Amino acid sequence: MAFKNPYAQFEKSELILRDELAIDRTLLANERTLLAYLRSGVALLIAGGSIVNFSQHVWFLSIGLACLPAGAVAILLGVWRYRRMHMAISHVRRKSGETITKQTTSVN
Repeated sequence: MAFKNPYAQFEKSELILRDELAIDRTLLANERTLLAYLRSGVALLIAGGSIVNFSQHVWFLSIGLACLPAGAVAILLGVWRYRRMHMAISHVRRKSGETITKQTTSVN
């Protein structure tokens, strides 16, 4: 599956202050999303470990055992999504920095 860059429209144009602030908000939202994934993953791991430790029925034990890999998957998925979005945003920032540097040197 090819990764489509949602910020491709900004690659050929100069970013203005509004665009820079929007990127900053997107970075913060990306970090909040990562923390939510981590919180959910850790909660699933703790719940699974507790259920496995205190369960006395087989069906309850199976629920606890299912929570453990689900927590690990949630953590890994969150980190993967965070890194993918962070790379896309960093790519836009680098491109805008190159544009600003080129314009500054050509003016002087």
